[in-house]
Amino acid sequence: MTSTMIVLIVGIVVVLTAVYISWRAGRLDRLHIRLELAQESLDAALMRRRAVVLELAGSRLLDPATSLVLAAAAHEARTAGPDEREHAESDLSRALRAAVDQERFREKLSEAPGGPDLLEELDAAVAKVVYSRRFYNNAVGVTRTAQRRWLARTLRLAGHTDYPQFFEIDDNPPATMATE
Repeated sequence: MTSTMIVLIVGIVVVLTAVYISWRAGRLDRLHIRLELAQESLDAALMRRRAVVLELAGSRLLDPATSLVLAAAAHEARTAGPDEREHAESDLSRALRAAVDQERFREKLSEAPGGPDLLEELDAAVAKVVYSRRFYNNAVGVTRTAQRRWLARTLRLAGHTDYPQFFEIDDNPPATMATE
């Protein structure tokens, strides 16, 4: 009877351990999926912001110098490689702030035909970048924490994937951006 009880207890412990390890592996997999979706959302938001900035630069509603600066910054952000991407996106944010925070920029653009729609689209694109980056960085933090746990490291539950990297850019919106 004693050996039967020991075998039964060992069997229960093994099954519970296997269930726990399987649960942790599934959670890590779900976190990686969430991270991939957040990355795609961030990429889409950055692409949308670049498109709106290029549309604004080509709209002939701005002075030529401002249009050129915005178009150049958007082009640099679009063509930047993985190593320069954060810097290029930050430069675009700074160029956008410098343009939008000019005196009476919003009033002048609001008075032009098509200007209010462009301003609304720009505000939405800038806000989406801020939210998408925060969501992505949150997903990175949670995933990194899960990957660093002793069980995940010991059993290599994350496989050979690298630790995800945070995406740190200057994404502060223009001071005059409409907040609604």
